Amino acid sequence: MAQLWGGRFTKDTNALFKELGDSIHFDHRLWREDIEGSRVHARMLGRQGILSEEETTRIEEGLDSIYHDIEAGKLSITTDVEDIHSFVEAELIRRIGDDGKRLHTGRSRNDQVALDMRLWTRNETDEIRHHLLHLEEVILGIMQENVTTYMPGFTHLQKAQPVTLAHHFGAYFEMFRRDITRLADTRKRMNESPLGAGALAGTTYPLDREYTAKELGFDRPCANSMDAVSDRDYLVEFLNDLALIQLHLSRLSEEIIIWNSDEYRFVELDDAYSTGSSIMPQKKNPDVAELIRGKTGRVYGDLMSLLTVMKGIPLAYDKDMQEDKEPAFDAADTVAGCIQLMAGMIESMKFNRDVMEASAKHGFTNATDAADYLVGKGIPFRDAHGIIGQLVLYCIKEKKSLDMLTLDEFHEFSPAFDRDVYDAISLRTCVEKRNTIGAPGKEAMRQEIEEAKNWLTEEIKR
Repeated sequence: MAQLWGGRFTKDTNALFKELGDSIHFDHRLWREDIEGSRVHARMLGRQGILSEEETTRIEEGLDSIYHDIEAGKLSITTDVEDIHSFVEAELIRRIGDDGKRLHTGRSRNDQVALDMRLWTRNETDEIRHHLLHLEEVILGIMQENVTTYMPGFTHLQKAQPVTLAHHFGAYFEMFRRDITRLADTRKRMNESPLGAGALAGTTYPLDREYTAKELGFDRPCANSMDAVSDRDYLVEFLNDLALIQLHLSRLSEEIIIWNSDEYRFVELDDAYSTGSSIMPQKKNPDVAELIRGKTGRVYGDLMSLLTVMKGIPLAYDKDMQEDKEPAFDAADTVAGCIQLMAGMIESMKFNRDVMEASAKHGFTNATDAADYLVGKGIPFRDAHGIIGQLVLYCIKEKKSLDMLTLDEFHEFSPAFDRDVYDAISLRTCVEKRNTIGAPGKEAMRQEIEEAKNWLTEEIKR
């Protein structure tokens, strides 16, 4: 197929330059968006009297036939054209003749590609949101089932205070909730239509940009035609959202990898989300979690690639901006796959609750509560802190946990200890008495789960 812009050229394009410059091998995936935008553009041209009713009908019918044939596998997108826009237009001309040449009236490839990318990004934003909502459903299910599953909470990867599995996963519920709201913010800001901006300065044709914006589901047309064709900050923002989602997936993956180790044994991964070793028959490796963790660097690279491409481009459109697509496509595909794998992996994962509870008991996670117990007996906190620190040293030497000590052993460190100390430092008490907003106590978690459930229900309805 001939180039659509070759009128003033007398030589063929350098073969290497053509190979470097053609984008059909990756922008072919925009065929739905390109046809959708062309349909609305043709319909607007007809409404404005720029095309006749018959011309408009033939163009729309031709575009519909191309759409259905590609979708049904009857038409293959060839790579002998420059880009997907050229392919669709050339195929339309082949099917309906000269009327197809009228489609591009009042339009440039600059606003055409800008429109396609906004439509694609909006669709991908909705798709990623859908996957995140399902992941949140899985996490909420784990929370509901594990309000009294005790485990150690960590700081510096050291056992700190007892929490519950519900409380731990609740932290990730909040992270992914923020990711969902960030996507909504990005979608709202980017939902303006560049169609009708032309190459950079609009057009002399009486286009109805408000009509095309409404028909394509945008809130309004872009206010400035130069900005409309040269803006990609919405795409940078989308990739930043994806990078943060991947960051949260990576953190959760890291914990699953640690919990799956023989030293922790907090979880056991389903066979469908694990692999073995080619030489060590006993191995069951957390490869899915490791790959999600590793893919995070790839998504960060996609974001940095786009930022670097855009950082020095003068107004308006420049060919550099063709480099926006591959990192965007790659990041969206990667994150969508990782979210779905994470949901499947944690939903099928077995939690070793007894091991978690034993780990909390033998990690002195109740030491702070023991100090608070002494404060309740009238001892200043700083003195209580020192007493419990000495008790912990004693327990390490004797290979005991605090709740294994006899009352006589407690009395060696302070006469303030009484038999009620055992209830005060039990895991149940340590957790259950923490009922401030956001804490792991049963009542606090009940409220947190109820609020999370209501929010998720409303989000899914949208």
